[in-house]
Amino acid sequence: MEQAKRIVDEVNRVIAGKDIIVKKVLMVLLANGHILLEDIPGVGKTTLAMAYAKVLRLATRRIQFTPDVMPSDVVGFTMYDEHTKAFHFQKGAVFTNILLADEINRASAKTQSALLEAMEEQKVSVDGTTYELPHPFIVIATQNPIGSAGTQLLPESQLDRFMVRLSIGYPALEQEAMMMKQRHHHDPLADVEAILEEASLLQMMREAANCYVSDEMYQYIAMLVHTTRKHPEIVQGASPRASLALCALAKSCAYLSGRDYVIPQDVKAVFFDVVAHRLILKKEARPSLTTLHRLIDLILQTVEAPQLRR
Repeated sequence: MEQAKRIVDEVNRVIAGKDIIVKKVLMVLLANGHILLEDIPGVGKTTLAMAYAKVLRLATRRIQFTPDVMPSDVVGFTMYDEHTKAFHFQKGAVFTNILLADEINRASAKTQSALLEAMEEQKVSVDGTTYELPHPFIVIATQNPIGSAGTQLLPESQLDRFMVRLSIGYPALEQEAMMMKQRHHHDPLADVEAILEEASLLQMMREAANCYVSDEMYQYIAMLVHTTRKHPEIVQGASPRASLALCALAKSCAYLSGRDYVIPQDVKAVFFDVVAHRLILKKEARPSLTTLHRLIDLILQTVEAPQLRR
């Protein structure tokens, strides 16, 4: 996919050394999913989101979540116009193609919940009237790890609406030195060029969605998710929404690999990103990324992948 390669290369000009993360973000965008970037401050979460918005030439809005951000700031509100003697709807931040939701876990629970209908239904309801959101509508939310000052846990219902949770991580030593050199005179984000028109992106999304999934692969995906629900160390397994997300993202993975059909390796490549943030572990399991990786690797080893006929 020449266009996909150009997109990844352009974003990599800003986020050096994170090729896997950059590709996974593109996979989610093609699957019309929402992304939660969880990491410590300063590693480039917002920069990555802004670079993609610029490369894809989509309408973008950014909202910095703080405790005083109101639900009306997110979805909009109606107001009375003295001149026209009528009520008018003032659109909120969600009326865009890509919403950059910075530090979402610093917002109040009420404001966080204002995103739920928009993320799931692609529409909002204000004062009894429903308004459709633009297509595509994708939320790229960032959050600092729990324990940072002023943060609070997102509810499970909110987490489940994110297709994946990703972490950028620290750059390597050489990449960090190069980053400082690149920014000596100017910000590389200013040099990022738009690669696609909206119509081209929508076409790529349709092509990815049309990738073939065999009955054996549907069964494999269902069995992987089902296994998370009966593991002795897991209190709450992945939801049916996770199965749909895993299938959609596996299609995007296949598409970016130059195939029009899904194989087990596509599912395995994205399984952790789709499932990890949806699992609730028993207290004695000592919830951590290390534990999650161990459990998910065990599930992947336990469930036998189908041998697809060529």
